[in-house]
Amino acid sequence: MSLVTKLHKKNNKNSNINKERDEMPIVKQLTILLENNPGALSNVCSDLAGKDINILAMSVLDTIDSGLIRMVVDDHEHAVKKLADSGLNVIETEVLSLEMSHKPGTLAEITRQLSKAKINIEYAYVSVPPGEGTSIGIFWVSNLKKASEILEP
Repeated sequence: MSLVTKLHKKNNKNSNINKERDEMPIVKQLTILLENNPGALSNVCSDLAGKDINILAMSVLDTIDSGLIRMVVDDHEHAVKKLADSGLNVIETEVLSLEMSHKPGTLAEITRQLSKAKINIEYAYVSVPPGEGTSIGIFWVSNLKKASEILEP
C-alpha cells in the first residue's frame, strides 16, 4: 500500500508541516470551543479566509451549548494569532496527516498497522473527494512518533 504523507502546503516558512523531515506526517491541529450559535463557525472560517489561510481538514462536534472545532490549516501560526486576536482560545495538538489512496481497504490497512503496533486511535476524521485520487486522514493517536514511523512510505 502506498501512503503519501506530504501535507498540501503553501510555500512559506509557516507551513503546517514537520520542518525536520517533510515525509513525516505530523502536523498541528487547532482546537477551538465555540458557542453553538448560527454564524459562529462562519465567522471563524471568514476570519481565516480573510488572512488567506486555507482549511485543509475540519471536524465539528456539537454539544447543547457549544461546538468543538478541530481543524488543520495550511498556516497554523498565523491562524492561531488571528483566532486569538478574535478572542478565541486555541489549543494546538500534533496529529498525523496522511494522504491516502482513495480505494477500498486503505483505511483498514492503516488501522491494522496501528493496532498491530498497539497504538490506540483516540479520534480521526477523513476527507474523501468524489471520484478517484487521494483522501486526507487526520489521526490523534496514543503514540504519535511510533505511528508516524510505521506509516511512513
